[in-house]
Amino acid sequence: MERYSSRDKAIASLFIIVPIIFVIIGLTLYPYRPEGTETILEEILPIPLFISLILLGIGFAIRKEGLDNKIKIAGWILLAFFWSTQINTLYLDYEGDVVNAFLCFIGVFLLSYVAYQEWMSIKTKKQIGCLNWAAGAAAIAGIIYFGIELTPLEMWLRELVAGQSAWLLNIFTGNVYHNGIYVEWEQAHVWIIFACTGVQSMVIFVGMILPLKNVNAKRKFYGLLVTVVPVYFLNLVRNALVVYLTGVYGHDFFPTAHNIIGKGGSLVALIILLVIVIKVIPEVFDEILGLTDLYKGDGPLEQSFRKIWRKK
Repeated sequence: MERYSSRDKAIASLFIIVPIIFVIIGLTLYPYRPEGTETILEEILPIPLFISLILLGIGFAIRKEGLDNKIKIAGWILLAFFWSTQINTLYLDYEGDVVNAFLCFIGVFLLSYVAYQEWMSIKTKKQIGCLNWAAGAAAIAGIIYFGIELTPLEMWLRELVAGQSAWLLNIFTGNVYHNGIYVEWEQAHVWIIFACTGVQSMVIFVGMILPLKNVNAKRKFYGLLVTVVPVYFLNLVRNALVVYLTGVYGHDFFPTAHNIIGKGGSLVALIILLVIVIKVIPEVFDEILGLTDLYKGDGPLEQSFRKIWRKK
């Protein structure tokens, strides 16, 4: 077991302390507000967001060891700050969506932990390939996703998905009313938000596949074909199902239909598609496995956690 100086341990602890501070700041400065009452702070959040994604993209692209790690550290930390401001939004703006809010909370610490691993790469002078892949994946997926969400493309896509979801449900039930982003049937009166377009799931696969450096364009194309296309159509099925269940059981059933049944089905579908893409591009699994094995390292944080675990 390698010994680390007090300075090393102090620096390592910052990767735990900083996200805690971020979460406190996020929950304090960005409490829930009704739609249309955004503050100046909320309006400037896209700035650090896109800076973080650009930094991760630069860190992924350049080939100067040490410098690329430092750039990616800044990118991951800045991205962690952004997500710390979204916990309340994901929970309260989306009908008490505790799943996304919890994942956002955990994500703040995971992003900081990846930054810590980049710092360890500098200290040990050992480059970990999956870290660079993760930076490329985050940059590509994030720029595509938020590049759509923060432009007029967002409303266009919401209206498109709402219309197609209503059309699908109408095949089986009839009497479905659609207007813009609104879909109505029986007791259901719902509207399609950006998260219901399926873009989030699609860019996950795009982000995973495109940064792979030892995979040719043909295999990447097949990987995208067997993931992105099914995700889009399965998302229409999910939306239609949520409207149907809400129409049958009433609006009070919407949180269950959307947050539990809908998201549960989406999770199962994503896992199945992930297995399929791994069959087509096994390199994806290698990168994912590399990330899941990061905790097995021998850095100061890992040593501290193992000591705490042994005491229990």
